[in-house]
Amino acid sequence: MNSFLFLTFLDKPAWMWIVFFMLVAIMLIADLGFINGKNEDISVRKSLLLSVGYIFISLLFGLWVWAELGQQSALEYYTGYVIEKSLSMDNIFVMAIIFSALHIPRKYQHRVLFWGILGVIVLRGIMIGLGAALVHEFEWILYVFAAFLIFTGIKLLFMNGDSNHNATVENNPILKYLRNHFKITENLHDHKFFVWISENKPSGKSVLYMTPLFLTLITIEFVDLIFAVDSVPAIFAITTDTYVVYTSNIFAILGLRALYFALSAMIARFTYLKYSLAFVLIFIGAKVFIPLLTPIEKVPAEISLGVTLGLLSVGIFYSLHKTKNITKNS
Repeated sequence: MNSFLFLTFLDKPAWMWIVFFMLVAIMLIADLGFINGKNEDISVRKSLLLSVGYIFISLLFGLWVWAELGQQSALEYYTGYVIEKSLSMDNIFVMAIIFSALHIPRKYQHRVLFWGILGVIVLRGIMIGLGAALVHEFEWILYVFAAFLIFTGIKLLFMNGDSNHNATVENNPILKYLRNHFKITENLHDHKFFVWISENKPSGKSVLYMTPLFLTLITIEFVDLIFAVDSVPAIFAITTDTYVVYTSNIFAILGLRALYFALSAMIARFTYLKYSLAFVLIFIGAKVFIPLLTPIEKVPAEISLGVTLGLLSVGIFYSLHKTKNITKNS
């Protein structure tokens, strides 16, 4: 048993991965079983308390990374965590659109997000594993990631947010495929993803139907894959340590579900945050090229963390200041 615990998996001993996955499992079980065991509308207050709890545990994990892997790895973990958390703001906005377009009540949204996070843990693991393999095999791929981040940041600066979001959701190719190839109920059936329905045929057999709740789950998983195209290269531009990349990503996403119920109600107040996110992506991409263009060997992790936090803080406070009349008028 001891020999297994010290086997190397993705450059880290197995016991470090076991600690991480055990902690994630405990958090998910506590969330579903003890905190949100009932199908009910989660209040903003409860959402914020849950978010604080997730953030606190994530920060503690960073201290554990510091103790086991050193200051450099811990600062890279925190930087990756902050970047993924901030990029998730757009994810929250899109999830709110999906729930609205598919008419999912708030009391069922937590169930979708809970099972969605399980899929994200697997899908992000696959994407990060592929990214790590590419980086280790072809070091130049980091420059491709960096160029993509700079391009994405510039594109985000000039992106027009005006569009018919409901139509965008309805035209989702995954949603279209499922509706064309599977039987789907028109209405929700409580919190169920699938239901058996008897059809008026001589055989009298029941047929398995998907519900709109399952359609919503699949759509959110598909959207997360799209967002991962930005976030995974962003963290690899910070560090190529697969353990730090994966743990920072997953801890940021774990708290996203709780944060959603607070921020979805006031997402309009963060209008200008996207500009901060754009500059963060440009900065993270540009720092990869700095050793090629300057005598500086590498941008220190503490500077990366400081610049990231600074840019995001400016975006948050400026957004809250410019949109303060929204609260007054609502």
